[in-house]
Amino acid sequence: MRLHAPDTAPERIGFLLLPRFAMVAFFSAVEPLRIANRISGQTLFDWDIISQDGGPVAASNGMTLDAGHAMAAAPAVPSLAVCASFAPEAGIDAALLDWLRARAAAGCVLGGVDTGCFALAAAGLLDDQTVTLHWESLPEFRARFPRVDAVESIFEVTPESFSCAGGSAAIDMSLDLIRRRHGDRLVKRVREQLIHDPGRRPASRQRDRGRPDDPNLQKAIDLMEANLETPLAIGELAARLNLSWRSLERLFARHLESSPQRVYLDRRLGHAQRLLRDTRHSVMDIALACGFASASSFTRAFRRRHGLTPSAWRRLP
Repeated sequence: MRLHAPDTAPERIGFLLLPRFAMVAFFSAVEPLRIANRISGQTLFDWDIISQDGGPVAASNGMTLDAGHAMAAAPAVPSLAVCASFAPEAGIDAALLDWLRARAAAGCVLGGVDTGCFALAAAGLLDDQTVTLHWESLPEFRARFPRVDAVESIFEVTPESFSCAGGSAAIDMSLDLIRRRHGDRLVKRVREQLIHDPGRRPASRQRDRGRPDDPNLQKAIDLMEANLETPLAIGELAARLNLSWRSLERLFARHLESSPQRVYLDRRLGHAQRLLRDTRHSVMDIALACGFASASSFTRAFRRRHGLTPSAWRRLP
């Protein structure tokens, strides 16, 4: 996945699978490489599957995948992708962080698939770099790692690292690798085998949010999502868009039949639900991460919206 081709052929890529990794993203990264090998009639790419202890790893869908190597015995590779998904901090410990740092020091280019950047950032390997990860995890990642430029794009490839948003975005990143190494003709044939739409670009947004094509409304919601932990006052939000408070309210009423305050609260509570579901953070920590001054104010807002306290909602099967 590295930007510049390594000296060795075939190009080897390591995939480190963390607990509850996204299987769809892993296979989306590997399948274009496999198809490129088949179409070309030669082994252009090879890959090694690595787990922390060398044993099988359970994916987020409950299925398990065998690993060929434990971290301690894994071969040296030019590129290594850390694959994660829900509960991105599962499996992150001192041994993993030290191993990632050692790989980086040895010249391996490290990247993240889906939420794999959590491990790389925890190891201090992404400071001042631009990365992407799954949109659900962006607010928490930005709050935890403010020195990393985390953006909502399909994938990012730089000389220092690579990352993709997971899901089918991994296809786009692997197709980009094939194009850079072996040209447009081969990547076109691989895309045809995958029946993959060529319309997306690396900087494309990860999701169609169903919003009307009003640039001010899109900017307003983008600002809300980028400021969940420390919410902007509605007046400040309007000022950043060079709108009056009243104009901003009319904009939301016209397109969303709602108020800016209601939409902002919905975004914060939606993020809270994801944190309650996918992390072990305390209710207080989640309240602060979603812009509430106290656990009690968070609980009141959450119960008004869902009829349950955050703790009760978390216990639901």
